Amino acid sequence: MSALRQMLYAARHVGRGLFHALAELGQARMSPVRSPREAAERLSRGIAAVARAHDLEISVRGELPHGPALLVANHVSYLDPIAILSQCAAIPIAKGDVAGWPIIGAVGRGLGVVFVQRDRPAKRVATLRRVHDLLAAGAPVLNFPEGTTTRGTHVAPFWRGTFGIAQRLGVPVVPVAIRYRDPRLAWVDGETFLPHYARVAARERIDVTLTFCPAMPPRTGEPPEDYALRARNAIARALQRRGEHDAIVRGQLSASRSDSILSPARRG
Repeated sequence: MSALRQMLYAARHVGRGLFHALAELGQARMSPVRSPREAAERLSRGIAAVARAHDLEISVRGELPHGPALLVANHVSYLDPIAILSQCAAIPIAKGDVAGWPIIGAVGRGLGVVFVQRDRPAKRVATLRRVHDLLAAGAPVLNFPEGTTTRGTHVAPFWRGTFGIAQRLGVPVVPVAIRYRDPRLAWVDGETFLPHYARVAARERIDVTLTFCPAMPPRTGEPPEDYALRARNAIARALQRRGEHDAIVRGQLSASRSDSILSPARRG
């Protein structure tokens, strides 16, 4: 892709994304939400517009959850909640740093996004109480229990806190496996946001697959860490199956291209 085309894509994606984010910020300030469920639905609609503005091509596998649930996903990029929330209404748990981001932080605060500071125990406790209240009020919650991003090739251990809340409330956990076609979309190794986002915005489109695994009801007497491990294993299996499928597809495409350049006599 030429540098000029990359610049045009970046300008279009950034401009449209900023427009929708500002529009949602204005609406949040003029019309405060009345319930956690309404906040989740409004946030989902706004995020869906941002996803379209950035030409996210999202393929969904499995059944979307209905009613209150704790959605847990592997974490690869800041694009993860955009992809998931554009398909399924939920209140996300985000890093505390995001609360200070221009526009995005203000929108998140206005629509009830839960910001967590994992390095401060008192703040973690307050976050868990907030998650409890949201689930009890009937709003789905989205969490990335790895607590950090990975390259998407493995699933790191899960923090157990939110699983204990889901168990006490009798709320099912829905594991979500997220996989990008291009592994370079991973936001890792301490890279700062703006340089990475500039490269992401310069892409023509972003292909991502979401696999919603079957809901996992809590088991009587199951420790939260075991509940977390069940969800983590489900995501790992879904990622493995998706990787094997993609490898087969790539192999078929490669064989098809090789066959297409053979002479008619050889192809016969």
